[in-house]
Formats: sequence, C-alpha cells, structure tokens
Amino acid sequence: MFTEQLKQAIEGEYRDYYVYKHMLTLTDDAFFKSFIKHIIEDEKSHYEMFQQLYYMLTGEFVQNPSKPKHPTSFKKAVKDALVDELEGVELYKEMLLTSPIPQGHDPLFIAMNDEMEHAIRLSTIYNSI
Repeated sequence: MFTEQLKQAIEGEYRDYYVYKHMLTLTDDAFFKSFIKHIIEDEKSHYEMFQQLYYMLTGEFVQNPSKPKHPTSFKKAVKDALVDELEGVELYKEMLLTSPIPQGHDPLFIAMNDEMEHAIRLSTIYNSI
C-alpha cells in the first residue's frame, strides 16, 4: 500500500510541476509569478525525494509519469491547484504515519509542510484575482 501511495505521490508531484510551469504563462503579475516559482522549486524537490525513497524501497524508479493537459484559465488552475495541494497534505500525513522505513519520515514531513504553504500561497493568489 505504501509503495502504491508513493508512486501516486511521485506522479502527482511530476504533474503538478508541469501545471505550475504552464501557470506561469497565464499571468503577468510579478507577485503571482514569484509565488508560483517558489512552488515549482518545491514540487521538483518533492519529486526527487520521493523517487529516491521509492528506489530505496523497490530498487526501481517510477518511469514515465504522464504530463498533464495545460490549464487554460488562470483562475481555474489556481483553484484546482489549491484543492490538489490540500489533498496532498492529507496523503502525506497518512504516509508519514505508515512509512515502512525511517528514511521516509523527513521527505514526507517536508512535503506535507510545503503543501500547506503552497495552499496558503494559492489561496492568496485566488483571493487577489
């Protein structure tokens, strides 16, 4: 179960990274862009940490996660991303409590807290639109 959740998390971080990269093209607001760029860096870091953890558990990496469709509406993309980040918090909290190895705690704790921060940043953007 944990490795399936971890695979789901890896695919989600990969997808989110590309959604946020495209979101940058949907706004000219420097404030929004700075928040989104911060989130992009975190998502990349989560993806890398989770791939490493997956490798520790299985001896393999998750191969070829699919890229998402590009959002067309900035406001809808922000709203969808906000929901996704909050769902990520719940997933990572559950995974943190069920990690089969101690090396899973730090990446999951970091990602869980970053996802909460992302939700705050996205909520700020959404409420400013």
